[in-house]
Amino acid sequence: MSETLTFEQTYLYNTLKSGISLTAVLLRGDNAVECEAKLDTGSSHCIFKRSHGELLGIDIENSAPISVATVTGSFAVHPHIIEIEVLGIRTESMVYFAADEMIARSVLGRAGWLDRVRLGLIDYEGKVLVSPYAN
Repeated sequence: MSETLTFEQTYLYNTLKSGISLTAVLLRGDNAVECEAKLDTGSSHCIFKRSHGELLGIDIENSAPISVATVTGSFAVHPHIIEIEVLGIRTESMVYFAADEMIARSVLGRAGWLDRVRLGLIDYEGKVLVSPYAN
């Protein structure tokens, strides 16, 4: 059985660079931070650098930390609810800020972003196709 999907937007990325980088705007109140985040279908959560949360005025340790496991080890993150906008799609999400300032990468994972969009990927052509998820 075949399915047809339609998408509102196509984003072209550079296939010669490592990973798929998207611009994310993190919002909390009147504060906004624009950052680069990697699309990561293997990540359970959206995780951002500690400095991004601090620029939003968030007291990072004001929530109980959880441990996130990766193939190279684990690290602590703190959950906070903010708005996030990626490719024109804005949503309120639970995201996680790294406890350690040495964590240098931000990722868009399944809970908080991928579960809010309809996503298509054609890596050979460097295309991300996206629409807000609606039943």
